[in-house]
Amino acid sequence: MKRRSFVKLSASASALGLFPSELGAALKLANTTLECDVSNRKIVLIELKGGNDGLNTLIPYNNYDYYAGTLRPDIHIPVPDYNNLVVDALNTGSNKDLVFNPALLTGANAGFKGLYQSGMLRVLQSVGYPSANKSHFASIDLWATGNDGNSWDNGKESGWLGRFMEEAYSSLLPTNFPLGIQLGSSNTWLGFHAEHEHGMALNIEGQNSQNFYTVLSGLAGQAPDNIPQGTHYGSELQYIINTDSAANTYAAAIEDAFNANGAENLVSYPDTDLADQLKTVARLIRGGIETKVYMVTIGGFDTHNVQNQASGDIDGKHTELLTELSGAVDAFMADINADSIGDDVVGLTFSEFGRKAKQNGNLGTDHGEIAPMFVFGKPVQGGVSGVNVDLTEATNNNNWQIKTVQHDYRQVFATLMQDFLGAENAVVDNAFFDLTNNESFSAKKIQDVIKPSHYVDSTCYALSNNTPKSETFWAAYPNPVYDKLFVNPITNNTQVKYAIHNTNGRHIKSGNLDMQLGYAVIDMTALPKGFYSITFKSGEIRETKKIIKA
Repeated sequence: MKRRSFVKLSASASALGLFPSELGAALKLANTTLECDVSNRKIVLIELKGGNDGLNTLIPYNNYDYYAGTLRPDIHIPVPDYNNLVVDALNTGSNKDLVFNPALLTGANAGFKGLYQSGMLRVLQSVGYPSANKSHFASIDLWATGNDGNSWDNGKESGWLGRFMEEAYSSLLPTNFPLGIQLGSSNTWLGFHAEHEHGMALNIEGQNSQNFYTVLSGLAGQAPDNIPQGTHYGSELQYIINTDSAANTYAAAIEDAFNANGAENLVSYPDTDLADQLKTVARLIRGGIETKVYMVTIGGFDTHNVQNQASGDIDGKHTELLTELSGAVDAFMADINADSIGDDVVGLTFSEFGRKAKQNGNLGTDHGEIAPMFVFGKPVQGGVSGVNVDLTEATNNNNWQIKTVQHDYRQVFATLMQDFLGAENAVVDNAFFDLTNNESFSAKKIQDVIKPSHYVDSTCYALSNNTPKSETFWAAYPNPVYDKLFVNPITNNTQVKYAIHNTNGRHIKSGNLDMQLGYAVIDMTALPKGFYSITFKSGEIRETKKIIKA
């Protein structure tokens, strides 16, 4: 298998999309009972692409007659066996009458219902954001950038997850493995795009991996010896070279993890695309790769028509999608819980918006505002956050929308950032901040999402941003590097000394750099692959950088 070869587990498996080092290195955060070390913790995001219909996913049975008789006479979900479908028969209040779509019982272990009964799934009711945008493109961009729909001031052109990781783990970069991996979509998610570290997200799905560099750059697979400096052409060319270098390095780490002894899946999975994606995730985790964030995608939730195939018949697009989702997650959870890796993994579902409360004329539903989220995993405290939606909110005057947001999506992610990953307030605020109310989302966390056994106490909040960042005087690129390392002075240092050491501190190479032309080059060709530190010195100014030789 080539270094950038795709991993396919069956004929229908999706190719891997790579997300290089915008996501930071090993976490050293934890619950005090675990001595503040949860370096193996990982998040798995499942995107329900297209806008999932929350009202037919979780049925508010306390107002079932209005739901089935007035709002959805043709596409409502029948509840023939309430005791089997109800989310939590022991709960009190309106949540007692929250009912799973029967498709969510799909799986050898009863799917989402089985996870709930095992105390490993939490339902988050009515998730959205303050000023909903019902355009697919705008809404998913709002979710990705951490905005509230009122303005772009918070996120602008970068993603909240990229900002979070960039701030938290900048002193730990670079790494020689991908710290984020996306599967199942040829489009790179904007959420991973960091504020300063642009161009680190790479998705090679659909490419010939062996010739990816050639396809991308048109340079016959070989970078030129001289990169024009100070030109748009030169900067774009350097970006391509950096991207190619990172792709090779990270793909090698993926291949090693996938083929590692003991990395095999421990259960059988359904023969579906989402199951193949999650099967790959489980195998990579078990193979020992240190990737921290995975994202998988299941599309088709834009159910404007044939959401149900006929009046009174729930078979149709939505049932098929929820069946695939439940079966894939059921198998994934059984797989990672077959050994200890399940103690370090939390998964969650999200979608750009929900659907209208009232059906349309095509046995479907149109764009809405809110939808439930599911958070699952052994570290998750099972239960329900929030109450059943108020169906009387949806009227002809508001275009049949249920508008009350019980949980801002940023509350959900901030809760996991802090209670599962141990981020301090300043790091959460760098990812997103409630500008409207001038309030931190660390003050708006959702209670009881993480079990006490896995909850990160505030005494353990410790991310790399606590370490003062040194001022940058030189830029060194590409990183990883194959042959020529370019060094640009950020300040007016023309005569610079450098020294290269390996990870054991042994001196490898040193010399002088003349920056009269605005840059200098260090030939790295003869160095073996691996990690190195390069120290630059000019007068009293000194700076050390970590470099990967690919």
